Amino acid sequence: MGAIDVVVILASAVLVAALGWYFFGPRRAGAARLEGGVQRVEVTVRGGYSPDVIKVRQGTPVELVFDRQEAGECTSRVVFPDLKVGAGLPAHTRTTVRLNPERPGSFGFACGMNMIHGTLLVEPAEGSAPPAPDGHSATAASAPVVGGPPSTGEERTAAEAEAADGAERQTEIKDLTRRVLTGAVFTAPVLFAVMAHELFGADWVPGWMLNHWLQLALITPVMFYTGWPIHMTGWLTLRHRAADMNSLITLGTSAAYGYSLLVTLAPGLLPEDLREVYYEAVGVILTLILLGRLLEARAKAGTGEAIRALLGLQARTARVVRDGTESEIPIEDVVVGDEIVIRPGEKIPVDAEVLSGSSAVDESMVTGEPIPVTKRTGDTVIGATVNGTGSLRVRAAKVGADTMLAQIIRLVQQAQASKAPIQRLADAVSAYFVPAVIAIAIGTFAVWFTLGPSPELTLALVSAVAVLIIACPCALGLATPLSVMVGTGKGAQAGILIRSAEALETAHKLDTVVLDKTGTVTEGKPVLTDVHTAEGFDETLLLRLVAGAEADSEHPLAQAIITGVRDRGLRPPVATGFDSVTGKGVQATVDGRAVLVGTARLLGDVGIDTTALNLVAADLSAEGKTPVLAAVDGCPAGVLAVADTVKDDSVSAIAALQRLGIDVVIITGDNARTAGAIAAQVGVDRVLAEVLPEHKADEIRRLQGEGRTVGMVGDGINDAPALAAADVGLAIGTGTDVAIEAADITLISGSLSGVVTAIRLSRATMRNIRQNLFFALVYNAVGVPLAAGALYPLWGLRLSPIIAAAAMALSSLSVVTNASRLRRWHTQPLPDAQPASVQPRVESAADRAPAGSTATTADHGHHHPASRGDGDGMVTDPVCGMRLDKATAAEQRQSEHGTYYFCSAHCAATFDDDPDRYTAPTSGGMHEGR
Repeated sequence: MGAIDVVVILASAVLVAALGWYFFGPRRAGAARLEGGVQRVEVTVRGGYSPDVIKVRQGTPVELVFDRQEAGECTSRVVFPDLKVGAGLPAHTRTTVRLNPERPGSFGFACGMNMIHGTLLVEPAEGSAPPAPDGHSATAASAPVVGGPPSTGEERTAAEAEAADGAERQTEIKDLTRRVLTGAVFTAPVLFAVMAHELFGADWVPGWMLNHWLQLALITPVMFYTGWPIHMTGWLTLRHRAADMNSLITLGTSAAYGYSLLVTLAPGLLPEDLREVYYEAVGVILTLILLGRLLEARAKAGTGEAIRALLGLQARTARVVRDGTESEIPIEDVVVGDEIVIRPGEKIPVDAEVLSGSSAVDESMVTGEPIPVTKRTGDTVIGATVNGTGSLRVRAAKVGADTMLAQIIRLVQQAQASKAPIQRLADAVSAYFVPAVIAIAIGTFAVWFTLGPSPELTLALVSAVAVLIIACPCALGLATPLSVMVGTGKGAQAGILIRSAEALETAHKLDTVVLDKTGTVTEGKPVLTDVHTAEGFDETLLLRLVAGAEADSEHPLAQAIITGVRDRGLRPPVATGFDSVTGKGVQATVDGRAVLVGTARLLGDVGIDTTALNLVAADLSAEGKTPVLAAVDGCPAGVLAVADTVKDDSVSAIAALQRLGIDVVIITGDNARTAGAIAAQVGVDRVLAEVLPEHKADEIRRLQGEGRTVGMVGDGINDAPALAAADVGLAIGTGTDVAIEAADITLISGSLSGVVTAIRLSRATMRNIRQNLFFALVYNAVGVPLAAGALYPLWGLRLSPIIAAAAMALSSLSVVTNASRLRRWHTQPLPDAQPASVQPRVESAADRAPAGSTATTADHGHHHPASRGDGDGMVTDPVCGMRLDKATAAEQRQSEHGTYYFCSAHCAATFDDDPDRYTAPTSGGMHEGR
């Protein structure tokens, strides 16, 4: 080994060590300045963030003013994934991102392509607790406000931001197209001459075509015009003590161009066998890289189609009636309380309440449900949905940023700004990837220069350039964010709002889904389901008499009966002598006949034989229905049944979940018999019954303790603790205010089919992400060693920098194309299904109580005392756990332990079947139940 070899090895070692310090050594942090109670920081965006480490103080509002002094896709967005904040950064514009750091910690931020990074350090305020060991906090900031230029203080709307992003993207595509065409035109003659010379010999190519000066003249425009975006970003990134794909390409092409320029200008400085130029490699590499970037830009333009589609739903104008005059005004001018006229076929401009008219409204663009919904007076309508054939007059309830569509857009943007846990792998690799590749290139040069065959310098240079060119950190950076962007957008189009990338990822792991019964599996409101008449009575007569007697009652069961009678086209007659018998039912005179409606005890108290009616009532109770007995003129007349009916698609959705390999569990406060009946109807074999709302979270944690990954589906308000405790909380969001739900995923339509769609979408997205990561990791794991010459000692194979450039361009393009393939994913309609024939395993409170313990009110075990009533008169039904006012209780029972109140006759009948189960001595005489 000669002295030069030793010098090269030592120089390489020193250079690698210097690079390690340069990239990973301590950095100076930029501190915020306090102005008017706000911490303000200027961040220059030009090939990186300056400063890239920012210190702020906890508890004081922060304004980060990003001054973007460049164009191009890479830095067109800034994302704070831990804070779920993202903002578009228009080229050559100052954009303000406002945060309120409530918790200390270290929060990374990055460009939209996840290639350029910075850190926001939130230091604890004086007297506050220190940050957690990991320094991170998902709740470190409140919802941000992303503004436009600070000089105006105006905030960009989602539409303006998307329009700006789209315009910049089109500008970049046009610019890339010009540069690629320029590169192709100037590189083609040089590439043709070199390839023809190598393949067919010198006789096939005129000597002037191989002239170094001609090649220099042709390739120099390619180097400095076509490659300018690469060189500018690459060198600026290196100046910021970071490195990305552009840095690797600019280092490689600069080395090849510089060496070729030396050979051209001063050939005498090099031995004759080292006077080979690489102009064609420089031209082809830069042209191919820009071509790949052009194709990427076109492909990525489709990944944000969800936001654009949502923005396109909004109406542009509204027909408003003011001071008796009807006029058409821009939607921005509509205010709450405005009366709006909506004609057939028009879009509904804002969220509103129907004042008059009736029409079927197509809400599929918001809820994902294809069947139009009939809207009548008093109903709510959602902005951006389409009116059918009727006319409506509505009053504006929510406008501007408060509308459901605006909330959906914000939630989608928030999800797209978040980071999936699987991305941490890519981030960990990316942080060290580029410096490692530069170190490998330096090592490759040193090894081939000292140990390689002649010409050593040429072999070493070509191998080092190939290593720099073939490495593709961009593929790693894009692997996850693009798929998340497409996946959350597809969810929004299907009426599924995914709050974060973490929820999107976790949903694919679910093996157990817990369904709250009321309002989730069932409709959540009682309806009249059965009418059984006694001898001598027909159904119509019985219904009219019962409805007449119940007309003055406000009890939910009475209202269900009256609604059912009216839906059958019957008009209840007017009753006289109405009297409500506390805890038993009502009595009244209807059409001159004495009518009793209520419990068996009500009828028995006046000597009516209810034996036959009791048999029917028992069968109805076994089906989970609430029986209501009726007598007319002292004779048993029949039994009506009221029940909370199962939603139309619950059976199909539950069957689809089971086909996906997911265990389905129903959780409810109902007694075991009712819960078991509903579970049998929908094919669920495990039920957690008699669970108070405040204890549902404990049941979720108990299932997690069994090693399950649990998703909880509930209404999002009463079930908030359980939704928060679950690995993924899915809220049924049937109202227009979707932002109030305390869940990871909100199902706008209120249909259980959305749970199936969310899990399928999560699985498709995660499959897509894994494919992307596989392409990126395997490509780099194989490509870098090949470029370094791993196969040369065995088979004499070397990788040309031109082939390396083509492979690198294809690597990024494959990831972008694969992510875009997810755009073809569509929801699948649920096939009709019959419930599985099961005998549900119903776990009552007593079944769940630990051995040797006495069940308490919280677990509804045997011999538990009902809880003492609140001072405001609220009590709890001891059977199902529902809270109710004593004054409006459907029934009540006296026992030696006190008074018990019930929400329905069904719960009272259940209590009567086994009073000891629900009673026990207490320190006071007032009991509460459902």
